Amino acid sequence: MTDEFLFCDDLGPEKIIEIYDPETALKAVLVVDNVALGPAIGGVRMAKDVTLEECARLARAMTLKNAAAGLDHGGGKSAIVADSRTSAAEKEALIRAFARAIRQIVDYVPGPDMGTNETAMAWVKNEIGRAAGLPAKLGGIPLDEIGSTGFGLAAALKVAQDFAEFRIEGGRIAIQGFGAVGQHAARYLSDMGAVVVAVSDSRGAVHNADGVDVKALIEFKRAGNAVADLGIGDKMESDALLDVDCDVWIPAARPDVLTASNVHRIKAKIIAQGANIPATEEAERMLAERGVLVLPDFIANAGGVICAAVELAGGTEADAMRMVEDKICANLRSVLEVSEKENLLPRVAATKMARKRVLDAMASRRAKSDQQLPST
Repeated sequence: MTDEFLFCDDLGPEKIIEIYDPETALKAVLVVDNVALGPAIGGVRMAKDVTLEECARLARAMTLKNAAAGLDHGGGKSAIVADSRTSAAEKEALIRAFARAIRQIVDYVPGPDMGTNETAMAWVKNEIGRAAGLPAKLGGIPLDEIGSTGFGLAAALKVAQDFAEFRIEGGRIAIQGFGAVGQHAARYLSDMGAVVVAVSDSRGAVHNADGVDVKALIEFKRAGNAVADLGIGDKMESDALLDVDCDVWIPAARPDVLTASNVHRIKAKIIAQGANIPATEEAERMLAERGVLVLPDFIANAGGVICAAVELAGGTEADAMRMVEDKICANLRSVLEVSEKENLLPRVAATKMARKRVLDAMASRRAKSDQQLPST
């Protein structure tokens, strides 16, 4: 984690902590970006190529996401530099060592992210007494099990129907990344009448213009198989998903998969961002110039963190899913209306809304602190 840190502005970050544990060979980083609205919530990412810059950008995305969703939480993110497909014993040792290392950083609440899950959060909770996205048997609302992020994406696309020539019923969907977010997005959208025509994972892609069998594909993928091997369509390289003719293209994997060098290949009308920071700013501008509607990540994929916040507040799964739909639909509609009225990119309109709430909270905290200073 030796990247030069270049991401500092009026919002943060507040803390950047690099971690190394010689006993387990743990290498990790924690970025607490901003806590003006409350303790930061952010996932624990595990990937062998994750960087400090990526973690910092993701932490900022969480600040904006939590603020836009109206949650009393700030933003943070942590990353463990390791292969998430390592043995179960080694993974548990690394995650427990990471948890012990952040025990004193009480303004950060870890949650599941790419490469970690509810079981991992149970290990964290066991070590330090705080985590979100816990297994149901421990009183949590299991975010990946119920698919709150995928559910939120489906809700976002219901709103997008009023801002683009698109209808979910019969709409053709391509999903890049078929982990928890991609699988549940496919499930919810297909239940609403959409047709999933292409899916990719790190080992390849499958395309069927008539639609893939979503239920069969999810079962096949969860058994450890590559999506391209089920035999339900044409096998392709993962990168070929960019060229698929579809109405909605959902990036649900790593950051920066859409860039200025490849975005011209997109044939969709809508990009529904299931992953965090899946497109560069230049790519989003180029898409807008072509009339492609981009649903910003920190608005459209906020289902997971909304669910986590409800869990921390003692709410139920039903409370969480109701809040996910209500908040994402209201926030996205507001963003897209401002975008149209003021001729702004959706991300610019969304960032403007989220930043205002964070800056107002920061000003309020400063005013309260000034009031508490002793007079001289």
